[in-house]
Order: sequence, then structure tokens, then C-alpha cells
Amino acid sequence: MKPYLRDFVPKNLEDIPDTTSYEAGYLVTKNAGWRSIRPVIDNTQCVGCLACYLHCPDGVIFKSNGKVEIDYDFCKGCGICKNVCRLGAIRMEAEK
Repeated sequence: MKPYLRDFVPKNLEDIPDTTSYEAGYLVTKNAGWRSIRPVIDNTQCVGCLACYLHCPDGVIFKSNGKVEIDYDFCKGCGICKNVCRLGAIRMEAEK
């Protein structure tokens, strides 16, 4: 069985990322429209742990007014956020 990121439980403080892959504003060109699926956050299940934010390779996840949101202009739809969400608050759905 393959280990998944969502199964990762840090044992030491050093194991927890202290920053995102890229800081905000790194991406300047909007998604060209090739994304076929996108993540959708169910804020009734989300507890705001921000594991998705820490693992997002493009830094498109942020917290606003107490809710976790995604900047779809720059999201590639890779699904890493879904894989790291231990509560299952993120699902992937077909792009509209």
C-alpha cells in the first residue's frame, strides 16, 4: 500500500512545514483554461488546519473571513490539497 500525504502524522515539530511552497504573488499568469478538475472546499467540514495551504505547490489557498478559499485563477487542479485533507473537506469536481 502506498503512503499518502494525508496519512502523514508529524512526530516532531521539525516535520511540520513552516511556510508554503511559494509565497503569495509568485504566479502572475492566470490559468490558461486547461484545468479539467478543480478542488472545492466544504467549509462545513473544514476546521481551518491549513494543511492544504502548506502543501499547495502554487500557493493558491488562503484564509479569508475565517474560511479557507482557493484562487481558481492560478489553481492547476493537481489535487494535492484533497490528498492532504485528513477530514475529507476537499473534493475534486469537473471544471465547468
